[in-house]
Amino acid sequence: MIGGEELGSPYRRTALNVILSILFVVLVFRLVQLQVVYHEELGRKSEENRIRTIIKEPVRGYMYDRNGRLVVDVGPSFSVFVTPAEFDTSKLPLLSSLLREDEHTIRERITKGRIRSAFSPIRVVRDVDFASLAAVEERVFVLPGVTYDVESKRVYHDGVRAAHLFGYCKEISDAQLARTGTVYQQGDIVGSTGLEASYETFLRGQKGYEFISVNSKGQVIGPLEGGDRNVLPREGFDLLLTADIGVQAFAESLMTGKQGAIVALDPNTGGILALVSKPDFDPSTFSGVTPASVWFQLNTDTSKPLFNRATMTRYPPGSTLKMLIALAGLQEGIIDDDYTINCTGGYRFGNRVFKDLHVHGKTEVIASIQKSCNVFYYSLVMKLGLKKFSEYSHLFGFGQPTGIDVGEETSGLVPSEEYYDRVYGKGKWTQGNVVSLGIGQGEFGVSPLQMARYIAAIANGGTLWQPHAVSGIQNKQINRMNEVVPSSKQVGIDPRYLAIVQEGLRRCVMEPGGTAGLARIPGIPVAGKTGTSQNPHGEDHAWFVGYAPADTPKVAIAVLVENAGFGGTIAAPIAGYVMEHYLKGHVDRPVWLPRIKKSTVDSVKSVASLGRKPRE
Repeated sequence: MIGGEELGSPYRRTALNVILSILFVVLVFRLVQLQVVYHEELGRKSEENRIRTIIKEPVRGYMYDRNGRLVVDVGPSFSVFVTPAEFDTSKLPLLSSLLREDEHTIRERITKGRIRSAFSPIRVVRDVDFASLAAVEERVFVLPGVTYDVESKRVYHDGVRAAHLFGYCKEISDAQLARTGTVYQQGDIVGSTGLEASYETFLRGQKGYEFISVNSKGQVIGPLEGGDRNVLPREGFDLLLTADIGVQAFAESLMTGKQGAIVALDPNTGGILALVSKPDFDPSTFSGVTPASVWFQLNTDTSKPLFNRATMTRYPPGSTLKMLIALAGLQEGIIDDDYTINCTGGYRFGNRVFKDLHVHGKTEVIASIQKSCNVFYYSLVMKLGLKKFSEYSHLFGFGQPTGIDVGEETSGLVPSEEYYDRVYGKGKWTQGNVVSLGIGQGEFGVSPLQMARYIAAIANGGTLWQPHAVSGIQNKQINRMNEVVPSSKQVGIDPRYLAIVQEGLRRCVMEPGGTAGLARIPGIPVAGKTGTSQNPHGEDHAWFVGYAPADTPKVAIAVLVENAGFGGTIAAPIAGYVMEHYLKGHVDRPVWLPRIKKSTVDSVKSVASLGRKPRE
């Protein structure tokens, strides 16, 4: 008191008490909030400050061919990492120049990584060459937070590409990251196409984690708890393929300089023995970092090397479809093995004549396949009708995906009344559209894969197998091979009718008058059929489908060579050589293939040409 008076009035004391009380409540609330509400989050951040987590990438699974030969391997690859909390961004230009990497790209990756965790190393450049790595190592004292690690990349078998079979991996995109949740992180490698994509969950393995203790300045103290909390990475599972890598390499060599595809199957299992699409690309291009210039070149190449012609093309099959129409006619009771027609070299429908290549005279069903009599099938498809034609086409797997485990594929096209109504307008198309279907022309569209499956079903007695390239998955955790079991179904054709068609196919290759004599293999009976797919923009596309041995089939094949002309001249000998290599393990005779006229058209599309003279 001064002069008997108290300092301050009661009002001021009350106000002070209220303020103090409010501050106390706020402090208590904040304390509860930090200790209870944000305990987990703050604890995690504190842990991040004390513990650094280093992700250890697993070794991706290997691929072996049917004979146990390693065809997709892994090799060492150096990656450079940056810990955002420790890195001095003013050193970014220096790091960029040493790594010869775009500065903006590195900055963007560091920024994204900082959002996730500022104290965890972020991969900024993958597959760094040794010279760049050495340059970074020499200047590591001025680049705090920059480290490197040894990871792995794909290495491929010499002498073979199989680019569209194996597929390739690449860094995961932002869109993929958004879909996959927490399984992947920025910079991770993921299967993009082919078997790499289809079996990604098996091949990728499981990441490991190494925990390092650091002090408040970010300096490394040592392994957390002596490394007891570390989690070792687990290698990805291995794939055992159905393919024969020797046959694959040989088939690729036969298609050098050509556009087209080869699909060879085991007709008794549906296993892919070889799958070739040409032009193709070197898959090792994608095993590390793919330069932007290379990626641009592959995507702008007019020959479309990234396009899988084995599974994605949709061309009319030409005369290789005649066996289906013969089987449909026999099964429906429209014809029998004694049924004959008199081929005069043309089939008249209305005011149009659909021509044949020859005058075959009196022709029954076996001879119609052997000699590829068009008039026989013009007539038969009209007796069969569009509805039944579509029904049997679907029965043999056309107009639908095969379910192959390689990935993307076309469904093809089987025209129906509904299709013609939609395309041409109801009542605006005629039965003339159906006539050309008798020789596999018109809108009917197939892939080489579908054709290989179709001829395999004829060869094996009527089983339509799901084509597949993997027969087993090696689980390294329990050291057990898990068998991959494909689906199958019966086409429901009477074995007697299949035998008739099989004999026609055998004669087509093995006897005089057949169109596929160039598919013969010394000492081994072969069955098959040639076809020519009409192309109004250039040379026709050459087809061959067949199998061997004719009496006990072990390999079925479909060959498509774009802009090559006659199927019997170009596709048939290629098929013969490939089947011989598979059955004998080699080809003794000299390999001779006729030259193909160079097409002046870069991109072609086959359409119907009803008045044009069909060829074999």
